[in-house]
Amino acid sequence: MSIRILLADDHKIVRDGLRALLKNQSGMEVIAEAGDGRSTVQMVQELLPNVVIMDIAMPDMNGIEATRRIIEEVPTVKVIALSMHSDKRFVVEMLQAGAAGYMLKDCAFEELANAICSVIANRIYLSPKIANIIIKDYTRLFPKTEFAVFSILTLREREVLQLLAEGKTTREISSSLQISVKTVETYRKQIMDKLDIHSIAELTKYAVREGLTSLDV
Repeated sequence: MSIRILLADDHKIVRDGLRALLKNQSGMEVIAEAGDGRSTVQMVQELLPNVVIMDIAMPDMNGIEATRRIIEEVPTVKVIALSMHSDKRFVVEMLQAGAAGYMLKDCAFEELANAICSVIANRIYLSPKIANIIIKDYTRLFPKTEFAVFSILTLREREVLQLLAEGKTTREISSSLQISVKTVETYRKQIMDKLDIHSIAELTKYAVREGLTSLDV
């Protein structure tokens, strides 16, 4: 069964171009076009497409509001924003409205085809430039804290902690890191003092929780 696609853009030349490209794409079918957000919502309700390719800046009802209405009324439909706007405000608003993808209009057609297949498979698709914006913004929400293991312990201390958590003996750690047994013991004391953890069992739990090792090792 073909993927049923609705094109929503207020520029007919854009719709015509997308239709011509998708016409030659195996397993995809453009079933309708709309030039404004309100018509898009109505067509989705009537035709139940699988995917809507949605511009943001449209008359009567913008693409963000149209996406919100569509997802509320027909949640099975996948909306992919295809916009000239890379501003994170538009990206976030579209994703919060329920869009499953966000692409820029300067993308290659192959990327759009991949995006359609991705959202049909229940995956979010973001153009590389958009993904970079989202990731940068996301990492700002989680700054390094004074409690993070990578801030508290030195590289060598983290190495010793990982080996301790993996069940290595002091002598085995000494051999692995090519340092003396006494130095290993010194590192172990420093680790316990810094973390205020004073048993190997608790150190192991901490190392697993912080991602230094896993219980499968």
